[in-house]
Amino acid sequence: MEEMKKVLISIKGLPVFAESDDEAFELMTEGEYKQTDDISTFSYIENPFTGQDGLLTTFAVEPDRIVLSRGDEMSSDMIFSEKQKHHFLYNTPFGSVMMGIDTHSIKKNMENDSGNIEIRYDIEVDNVAVSRNLFKINIKSLPQ
Repeated sequence: MEEMKKVLISIKGLPVFAESDDEAFELMTEGEYKQTDDISTFSYIENPFTGQDGLLTTFAVEPDRIVLSRGDEMSSDMIFSEKQKHHFLYNTPFGSVMMGIDTHSIKKNMENDSGNIEIRYDIEVDNVAVSRNLFKINIKSLPQ
């Protein structure tokens, strides 16, 4: 089992059909990375900018899917798997809503303790597509 390594994580998310980059968000933060067999895991603590201050966010990059988990609630895991639709319960301060992730493509290049990921997906609410999105994630090793 590998030890956790310090990394710099950059996550850029944007609607595919955005008129401008104003609708995009970008987060750059320090986090931790671990490689176990064929699963790469990286995590970070959310900050006030994301609206989820203090919450642990983890990405598990598996051979055939990527799982995004926030906190300890398994029901709210976002599962990205090419050509498959996954539903999850999204919790808000006003209650929970059933959402879906319809993943079109995943490109990933993970080596050692760094790499790049690109995920193209649609978000659905009550089985109605509400947005087409793109995640671009970059992980870089930091001095240990």
